[in-house]
Amino acid sequence: MHVSLKQHPDCRSRAIHAVEVDLTRDGEGFIARYRLSGALGEVKRAPPAAPERADELWRTTWFEAFLAAADGGYYELNFSPSTEWAVYRFDGYRAGMRPSDDLGAPRIEAQADEGWYELVASFGARPDATRLALSAVIEEKDGAKSYWALAHPAGGPDFHHAAGFALDLSELT
Repeated sequence: MHVSLKQHPDCRSRAIHAVEVDLTRDGEGFIARYRLSGALGEVKRAPPAAPERADELWRTTWFEAFLAAADGGYYELNFSPSTEWAVYRFDGYRAGMRPSDDLGAPRIEAQADEGWYELVASFGARPDATRLALSAVIEEKDGAKSYWALAHPAGGPDFHHAAGFALDLSELT
């Protein structure tokens, strides 16, 4: 499935003009190919690091997937261009956040060429996952950030909001 992330109207990027995602099932999990187009020399990215769990990936450019579970909780998966990652479990909207090993460690690869950048994240899912949200935060070298998602609720950027969980996993083949 190919989707285009929408830029939040209050946080416009001067460098990036598109964030596209190709999402495929991979056994019990997914592969998400996030592709940026634009002036990539203006984008700030974390330098390469060991592919391990790390907190505070939100400090610079990163990519995310959110998986809603049937019990009302959800998982937040963070993917950094450095190949560092984080997975958190929430009991409800921004409630009960804790690190989780339920889905295993995602695998992250990145590649770039003139005018585009691609991050590929392979990640697990639970059988009770019902909906999916995809998002990205792009930081430019001057510190400005733009927020991209399948859908944005009214108000400021909020990737945890139910409006962002726009993909029904039962429709993904």
